[in-house]
Amino acid sequence: MSPFAQKSRLSVAGLLVAGGCVVGPAATAHAAPAGAGPVSSVRTDPAAVQAGQANRRAERTLRTEYQAQPNFYYCGPAATRIALSAQGRALSQDKVAKMLGTTEAGTDSALDTTRVLNELTGGTYKTTEIPDSVAKPEEVDRLRADVLAALDDGRPVVANIKGIAVDTEGTPHSYQGGHYLTLVGYRDGGDLIRIADPAAPRGEYWMTLEKVAHWIAERGYSH
Repeated sequence: MSPFAQKSRLSVAGLLVAGGCVVGPAATAHAAPAGAGPVSSVRTDPAAVQAGQANRRAERTLRTEYQAQPNFYYCGPAATRIALSAQGRALSQDKVAKMLGTTEAGTDSALDTTRVLNELTGGTYKTTEIPDSVAKPEEVDRLRADVLAALDDGRPVVANIKGIAVDTEGTPHSYQGGHYLTLVGYRDGGDLIRIADPAAPRGEYWMTLEKVAHWIAERGYSH
């Protein structure tokens, strides 16, 4: 069992748990769900990352159908549904929540968002974790490469985040119990990331790539 899967349901204070917007009870560790795709922590060849950066586009924003989450624990279904809408899969949040196994304790981990995205889009998503409390430079580079590759392929990224981060307009976004949101665009070659946040009053905002990476730290993302 990978360390990512082992930590994925430890507790709300653990790696990925109750990224579902709400503090939930501790749970037993489990294996990665079927269909969750490969799981990786960042161990990337720097030359490969640099080559990918050299070929990246300056900017791209995917067309999605934004929906706010209707309650305190539906951030996982809402963020996943936003990602699916870019690929013509406009399911209800209730349907997505059922597939994710979302309860009032939230959605367990990025393993589940990857699994459902794969079930509904043909299996191209995978999961990457940022295991430590702060993203390393190579993990920031990896996130850039993953986000650009996914968005250039028409696939929004679903990120499981925790804590406080400030967007480019100076607005703080605080999710101490964990949260899911969707990365739908980039500009300046990936230095800035467009976020569709199902709990944000204005829906979407821009944030620097580095801040997004640190926000994902100790959790993971589906790309």
